[in-house]
Amino acid sequence: MIFLELFWTFFKIGAFTFGGGYAMLPLVEEQVISHGWLSEEAIVNFIAVSESTPGPFAVNIATYVGSQVGGAEYGGNLWFTILGSAAATLGVVLPSFIVILLVAKFYQQFKNSRTVTGLMTGLKPAAIGLIASAVVSMAITVFLPSGFLFDVFKTTEFYISAVIFALCACLVFYKRKKIPPVLVICIAAVLGIATGYAFKL
Repeated sequence: MIFLELFWTFFKIGAFTFGGGYAMLPLVEEQVISHGWLSEEAIVNFIAVSESTPGPFAVNIATYVGSQVGGAEYGGNLWFTILGSAAATLGVVLPSFIVILLVAKFYQQFKNSRTVTGLMTGLKPAAIGLIASAVVSMAITVFLPSGFLFDVFKTTEFYISAVIFALCACLVFYKRKKIPPVLVICIAAVLGIATGYAFKL
C-alpha cells in the first residue's frame, strides 16, 4: 500500500538523518528518485519552495512528496492527497520525536560519557558532508541540467541563474547591514519571474 510505503520510506530518512533538513536532502533525493515518485528537477523546484514557506524544511518536503504521490496514485483525489501528506510527514518526524524523548530522559546520565562525546565528534563531519553533497547535487541540477557540456555556457538560463545566485549570495553575506532572508527570497522570486517573462524561459 502506497501510504505504508511513504511512511516507511520517510521514517528511514528521518531515522538516519543527522544534521537537520539539509543533511536529509541526499537521502530524500535518492529514495524519491529510486521509487520513481518525482524527477530530480521537480525535487529541486520544491526545495526552493519549501525553503520559502513557513515550517521546518524536512516537514515541508515530506508533506509535498506525500501529497504528490498519494494524489497521483488515486487520480488526484483530495482525501488520498491529504492521507499521503500525513503518512510521509508522520514518518519523517516520528524518529526525531522518539530520539528527543530518549535524549531528554537519559542525557544527564551520559552527557560526560567519552562514548557519547566521541559519537557527537564523529557525527559533525558526517552532517557537513551530507549538506555539502546536497549543495553540489542541487547546483548541478540548476546550473548543469544536461551535464557538464560546454553548450551550457551558451544558454541564457545558465547566466540568469548565475547572476541571481551571485546577487543573493552578496546580499546574504553583506556585513554592514543585516538584510532579512525573507527580503532576499522575495528579490530572487521577483527576478526569476521577471527574467522568465522577459526571455520567454
